[in-house]
Amino acid sequence: MNSTVQPGALPSSSGASRLVSGYGLLQIALRLVAYAAALFVILGPLTSLLLWSLAEKWFWPHPLPNQWGLLYWRKVFEGKMLQSLILSFETALLVTLLCLLVSVPLSYIIARCRIPGRTLLLLLFLLPQAFPQLPVFTNTMVLMYKWDLVGTLTGVILIHLVGAVVFSVWTMVSVFQSISPALEEASIMLGASRLYTFFHIALPLSLPGMIASSLLVFLYSLDEFTGSLLIGAPFMVTMPIFMYNAANGYEMQVASVTAILLMLPGIVLLLLLQRFMKSEYLSAFGRV
Repeated sequence: MNSTVQPGALPSSSGASRLVSGYGLLQIALRLVAYAAALFVILGPLTSLLLWSLAEKWFWPHPLPNQWGLLYWRKVFEGKMLQSLILSFETALLVTLLCLLVSVPLSYIIARCRIPGRTLLLLLFLLPQAFPQLPVFTNTMVLMYKWDLVGTLTGVILIHLVGAVVFSVWTMVSVFQSISPALEEASIMLGASRLYTFFHIALPLSLPGMIASSLLVFLYSLDEFTGSLLIGAPFMVTMPIFMYNAANGYEMQVASVTAILLMLPGIVLLLLLQRFMKSEYLSAFGRV
C-alpha cells in the first residue's frame, strides 16, 4: 500500500522551526538589551565626568556644554591638587610597605603553624570592616587626639592601616596556604634552617601574591576617605578629600577632573592585579 502524507504534518514542522528561531532571536535581543544597560551603567557616569571636566560653560537646558576647553584642567594643576596627589601616593606607598612588613611574617605563621584559636585571630582582623567605618574611625580619632597624631602624616598612615591590614593579612594567608608545604619540608630535610627556607623558598614562591596584596592595599589607601577626613583634614588633604571639598563647593569641573585623575591609577593597578591574582589564592582565601 502506498503511504500517504498526513495532512498538516509539514506545516507543524515548519511552525516548530519558526518557534525555535523566534526564541533564539528573543534571546539575542534580551542579551543586547542587557549589554546596553550594562554599558549605560558603567559608561554613563564616566561620560558625565569627562563632559564636566571639559565644560568651561554649561547652561540649562543645553544637553552639551556651551563652551569646551581645558581651563579647569589647568586650574587644577596650578592649584593645590598636585600637592594632594603627591600626598596620596606617598601615603599609599608607606601604608603598603608597612602592611607587607607586618602581614607577610604574620600570615606565614598563621598559615603554617597550628596556633590555638587562629580562626578567631583571623576574624579579629575583619572587625574594622564588619562595622560601619564612621564610628570605628571616630573612636580611633579620640585616641589620636590623646597621642597628638591628628593632622599629621603618621596619623593618616595609622588610620589607613586599620583597614589595609585586613586585605593584606587575609590575602597573604591564602597565598601561603596555596604553596605546598612539601617544598619547605624538603628544604629542611636537606639541612636548611626554617629562616633560610622562609627567605629562599616560601618568599620567592609567594612573590606574585605579595604583588597582588600590595596592589589591593595601595588601591585601598589611595581611595580611603573617611579616616583621612577625620584624622588628616584640614592639614593633610589627600585626593579624595580634595575632590570632596570641590564637590561640596559645587565646583563640578574641578571635582570631575580630580575624580578622573584618581580613577586612572586605579584602572591601571586593577589590570595589574588581574595579572598577578591567581586562582589558587582565591580557592584558599578564607580557608583556615
